[in-house]
Amino acid sequence: MRVALYRLWTRRLLGAAAAALFLGLAGCASTPAKDETLGWSSAKLYAEAKDEMNSGNTDKAVKLYEKLESRYPYGLMAQQALIEIAYGNYKQGERAQGLAATDRFLKLYPNNPYTDYVLYLKGLINFNTDQGWFSFLSDQKLYERDQAAAKQSFEAFKELVTRFPQSKYAPDARQRMVYIVNSLAEYETHVALFYYRRGAYVAAADRAQRAVDHYQNAPSNQLALAVLVHAYGKLGMTQLRDDAERVLKLNYPQSAYLTEGLPSRDDPFWKLW
Repeated sequence: MRVALYRLWTRRLLGAAAAALFLGLAGCASTPAKDETLGWSSAKLYAEAKDEMNSGNTDKAVKLYEKLESRYPYGLMAQQALIEIAYGNYKQGERAQGLAATDRFLKLYPNNPYTDYVLYLKGLINFNTDQGWFSFLSDQKLYERDQAAAKQSFEAFKELVTRFPQSKYAPDARQRMVYIVNSLAEYETHVALFYYRRGAYVAAADRAQRAVDHYQNAPSNQLALAVLVHAYGKLGMTQLRDDAERVLKLNYPQSAYLTEGLPSRDDPFWKLW
């Protein structure tokens, strides 16, 4: 009898303890963590975010800047916070969020003194800087990049140098525009070469002609002209072939394509210079 009562008492005690533990855990799960930034002024939020950014805690800094902008949407600090949000996302490789922040800034504050920087930053975000300025020395080719992003980057840099020609960011933007143009020309040229190698000579000639017409003076035009010569030859269009060959000889008299023909594989972009 005593054993039975002891077992019953033990089961009830364990049941009560389990229920208490469950309720305690449920209470902890339902209680949101306290936001230590509640009540902070815009100045304090900005100072803390800046300290986090300088310490390399970019993600935490961006979150603090976002709180500043949402709680204090008017004033110079909110404008600066939005710039920092864009920059922080850029540093973290968050392209969509970075572009969203730059576009929102340009829409809300078109006459801000730092508009030139935001345009520059927008161009950088689309420039794929993670590939590096001298990425043509690596295995990745220029024409393998995101062409849509390259065009968007070009447009941002173009707006910068047009609206703010004296900006300290304008010289670098101009250099990057040249680089982008060469990249787009390289893309068109290698599409033409791709078509040629597969016997699609009309498509090859069309894309090579587009590269020559749209991206004059690009280094890859030498190869584009060579593709034109060979594509027109395959099509039996001798007059157009001779015209293209004459232009190739005039502009690149020492071109290897005149004696060796088209490359059997893709050479690095820098070998075309």
